[in-house]
Amino acid sequence: MTGKAYYITTLSDWRRHAHRFTQSHWISLEAPKICVLVEADEGAHLALEDDPAFEALPHPLAQKPIPASAQSALEPHGVTPGATTFDAAGALARVHPLLKHRVF
Repeated sequence: MTGKAYYITTLSDWRRHAHRFTQSHWISLEAPKICVLVEADEGAHLALEDDPAFEALPHPLAQKPIPASAQSALEPHGVTPGATTFDAAGALARVHPLLKHRVF
């Protein structure tokens, strides 16, 4: 079974783990940071959460604001202070529609 989660990382760090993902979609934030939606099994997500190069965002359906560092990186895409991961995914989907949170 796979799950989806959003992370802030770099393209080179994403490449180190990409072989573990079922799917992933990302958008460039600022050189060299990216925001990535990863679909993978639990083992892959646990490995990402243990890797300090990956900043996990809260679950999209949790009413928890994203960390200030993530909000700052996402601000050029219209993500405001206090935004949740769901809000951020909606803003990013204006540029990359596959980043929108979907239940399916």
